[in-house]
Amino acid sequence: MPKLACVAGEPSGDLLAAPVLSALNQIPDMVGLEVYGIGGPRMQAEGMRSDWPMETLSVRGYVEAIKQLPAILKLRKELIANLLGEGRPDVYLGIDAPDFNLGVELQLHKAGIPTLHLVSPSIWAWRRGRIQKIAKAVDRMLCIFPFETEIYDRAGITSTYVGHPLASDIPLEPNVNQARQQIAQTLSVPSNVLDGLVIAVLPGSRSSEIELIAPVFFDTMQLLADRLKGQKLNFIIPVATPRLRAPLEQLLLNVKKSNPDIQIHLLDGMADEVLEASDVVLIASGTATLQAALWKKPMVISYKVPWLTAQIMKRQGYLPYVGLPNILCGEFVVPELLQDDASPENLANAVQEWLNHPAKVNDLKTRFAQMHETLRRPTGLLVAQAVVQTITNSRQKRAGA
Repeated sequence: MPKLACVAGEPSGDLLAAPVLSALNQIPDMVGLEVYGIGGPRMQAEGMRSDWPMETLSVRGYVEAIKQLPAILKLRKELIANLLGEGRPDVYLGIDAPDFNLGVELQLHKAGIPTLHLVSPSIWAWRRGRIQKIAKAVDRMLCIFPFETEIYDRAGITSTYVGHPLASDIPLEPNVNQARQQIAQTLSVPSNVLDGLVIAVLPGSRSSEIELIAPVFFDTMQLLADRLKGQKLNFIIPVATPRLRAPLEQLLLNVKKSNPDIQIHLLDGMADEVLEASDVVLIASGTATLQAALWKKPMVISYKVPWLTAQIMKRQGYLPYVGLPNILCGEFVVPELLQDDASPENLANAVQEWLNHPAKVNDLKTRFAQMHETLRRPTGLLVAQAVVQTITNSRQKRAGA
């Protein structure tokens, strides 16, 4: 029975890997494939056995990682011991989480276990020195952005462009009315409640992001509600994971005390529906910004990290932007307001800038449509084929040894 070990370190990795496992389930040679390691609910729904909690790895930034470091190191030690022992796989697939996965891949590669890595670390943005470690740890890098393969070619590392799965999952043309009807049904409110202006607000998927970013976003919503009085205005927040609902509900309660008429709705999940239904998006930097771009939405990107984390990242960064839409376009097509610049006043001004310039919004939608076409590939199938090819080659090599 073939064996695949894989590790996704956070919800975005779970989202990326689920279509891969789904495609593997459709390949006849992989009938009975055993998939195990660390994954989230989407991967588990495709038959994966998650032996450790993914939440242990879901941290961002140096300061946050240091706090979680003992638990992360303990988990990695246990994982490597298992994969070099009774849980030895035919191939290891690391999904993003490079600080964790590259260390695992290095040990497995030394032991002769083939390693694939889905989602290149951002060596084009910062920490370019990691490519030397990648060369020693990864047999094949599976790139989700087209410009990355050239970097690996120059370094003599095998790589394959597989596209981004979100580009296949998200339709080329959004259906705003249908999405609003779905949300209204979920909220159990009349469909006309969402007539007018809808602003999607995505403050992040980690507890640290909710702690640092969400309060500013709620203040921004209050400011926008005051400025746009007289308009039918709804803010919708998709709650990324159940554990984030309580802190967001508390922030909402605080806002309602001073502004009881403000229309802010919390939805469990449904990020795609919320983005599709929106006119403009206020969003924390991360994979969700790419989702918003694929839904062809104007957005304002923001982010806050602890001061020390920000200083370290500044010193190691190479690009003037952090948001994926700007990185992929190679210029500031949407505004980024980070750290001290992420004030409610600045964020509200940037949101209103989109609302006041529909021609600029139309130009952005055209740009995002071109990006969508470039990223649209059968990603899950291409990654699954790389896994199958690696397993086949490995078994043939062992049989001929």
